[in-house]
Amino acid sequence: MRILLDTQCWLWMEAMPERLSAQAQTIVRDPTHELYLSAASAWEIAIKYELGKLQLPVPPQRYVPSRLKRSRITPLPVQIEHALRAGTLPSHHRDPFDRLLIAQAQIERLVILTADPQFAVYDVQLIRT
Repeated sequence: MRILLDTQCWLWMEAMPERLSAQAQTIVRDPTHELYLSAASAWEIAIKYELGKLQLPVPPQRYVPSRLKRSRITPLPVQIEHALRAGTLPSHHRDPFDRLLIAQAQIERLVILTADPQFAVYDVQLIRT
């Protein structure tokens, strides 16, 4: 299975894995699954850190790359096609970062691991945690 990690779920995996459900923990630990983190998540983390809404042990410019390097998570770049799709999604969810993740999942045929119930209104496969 190819899984796109929602920003919050990736942060939980890194700092508080117990916040993930038992099913989600099993899935992300399974080496047969491919895990992805969107560049949109890195952008969201950097913005929230600068606004003081997210605390990290080191600045995001060090935190995100160092955690990706030691994990088996593949960075997923944002493509023009992803951005355009995000702009055409129905307005069920106002968060631009989440809308971009949904668009990426649709285009790249990824399952999203998320705790956000608003993702369910979109045509995207989910693993809820």
